Amino acid sequence: MIRRRHSIACLVGTRPECIKMAPVIKALRASNSADVTIISTGQHKEMVRQTLGAFSLKPDIDLDVMAPNQTLAGLSAAIFTRFDPVLADGGFDLLLVQGDTTSVMVAALNAFYRKVPVAHVEGGLRTHDITLPFPEELNRVVAGRVAALHFAPTRRAFDNLVAEAVPQNTVMITGNTVIDALLEIAGRELPCAYPRLPGNRFVLVTAHRRESFGAPLQSICSALAELHQRYPRLELVYPVHPNPNVKEPVTRALGALDRVHLIPPADYTMLVSLMQNCHFILTDSGGIQEEAPALNKPVLVLREETERPEAVDVGVACLVGTDRRRIVETAARLMEDESFYATMANGASPYGDGHAAERIAAACHDYLEGRSADEAA
Repeated sequence: MIRRRHSIACLVGTRPECIKMAPVIKALRASNSADVTIISTGQHKEMVRQTLGAFSLKPDIDLDVMAPNQTLAGLSAAIFTRFDPVLADGGFDLLLVQGDTTSVMVAALNAFYRKVPVAHVEGGLRTHDITLPFPEELNRVVAGRVAALHFAPTRRAFDNLVAEAVPQNTVMITGNTVIDALLEIAGRELPCAYPRLPGNRFVLVTAHRRESFGAPLQSICSALAELHQRYPRLELVYPVHPNPNVKEPVTRALGALDRVHLIPPADYTMLVSLMQNCHFILTDSGGIQEEAPALNKPVLVLREETERPEAVDVGVACLVGTDRRRIVETAARLMEDESFYATMANGASPYGDGHAAERIAAACHDYLEGRSADEAA
């Protein structure tokens, strides 16, 4: 009997998913052990196109699910409606999803309905608070519940899954694929337009999480305005998410300040350049919490909880939440205390060695070969 070639679907919906899935897709294709189909939900269409393009990739299928002012329920319904026929007709042997977005949760559940095995890249991250981050904590728990393969980036993530009674033989510690992606891009010569004035330093800011909408984001902006006033040689570079819940209050609070640069969302190449050249980073991003330590950059996390505590544990990241006073005090220490800065900038990255994607590709191959052998027996 001639065995048919394996078929793997890789779903991406947001820019962070693209960044972390790109090395996996490239490793799977390089292994030439399966046909790989890139499926984009179409949520962040232009950012997805740019990000995949940075890795010489492009979507094979676009679900085009985005609509103005879309609710989480509306987004979920659209993904179910448009992804289900693709799963039904695609003949896929495995679906790879990454992380904790709504698209990951819906796609994993949809694959479960269609009896397509799911492999969860970056599995096992937990805050153990279903509301923080919202809705990501629920999303990754659901995806993990239906997954057949779990690629845990760290030992802590592995332990989280085992504690949830996930069979250990389905869990593999791989490192985080974001380090694979980061090292590829950081190895290029990347220009940087900041700081604008000689002798200045700049701090990179990213803040856009749903749980920060409203008063928390206003508090973050107040802290940034205070830092701007306190340090005349400091510039702040803030790539602003287009969501009106972010763009409007940020522009209102910071748009008139001369050394605050509110710029459009940066493509991944530009983001890496900004991280390489900044003094430190203020962020509520999950990925940047992983990337910054690998670039020797202190990171202040604008969240009350993090599912990535490893960087906090080794002292290269600090949870400051959204409280204005805490943000300003900790940022001031990084500006003024050279010893404190050096401790946080020691480059002790706990998130991987740049070979996570190779491990994931090999594990997917072994899993599919095992399934084929079982079916043939």
